Amino acid sequence: MPLPTSAIPSPGLEHLLSLATPADTARGMFFNGLFDATRSLGGEEARLKCVAAAGERKYVDFRSYPVADLLKAIYTAADVLGPKLGGRDAVLHRLGRRATDDFLHSTVGKTMVALAGNEPHRLLSAFPNACRAALSYGERTMERLGDKHVRMVARRDFLPMLYIEGTLTAVVERSAVPGVMVRGHRLSPLDVDYDISWS
Repeated sequence: MPLPTSAIPSPGLEHLLSLATPADTARGMFFNGLFDATRSLGGEEARLKCVAAAGERKYVDFRSYPVADLLKAIYTAADVLGPKLGGRDAVLHRLGRRATDDFLHSTVGKTMVALAGNEPHRLLSAFPNACRAALSYGERTMERLGDKHVRMVARRDFLPMLYIEGTLTAVVERSAVPGVMVRGHRLSPLDVDYDISWS
């Protein structure tokens, strides 16, 4: 059955930062992809604001950096680009889609696609392991609920729900199936279940 609409509000940036520890990290490719996406969507000035929010450092794609800094950059991008691109929610979704593109072009992402091919269930089944290679925190599992319906159970995940919805949408669209829908249901500030379906 589809998940009900989430009744728990999304945590704000300050709340998320208060929950993150120095051990919670993300690969540099997510920072670099975010900066590039922000520049392409809003220009160099917008990119520089994101870089400043993240801490003004140079990011190496496969080194790990605090997810707190990534969150600051993501929320800055959403605030800067939102007025031009349909609001903060639309920007978060778009940035999540871009993160998938960046990941799938990485060595780990190419390996995932090579093993899974373009079959949506196999791509989604590979997603939790791919996250473990790129993120130090959280746990994600996939539950197959039907031929065209999967649920991802995400626990202790700091990234915004709409960002992850965009990420998962792009993963399934890789298989070229029609009617992709991803809908998150928040259970607590860091725990979300995602319903993923297609036609």
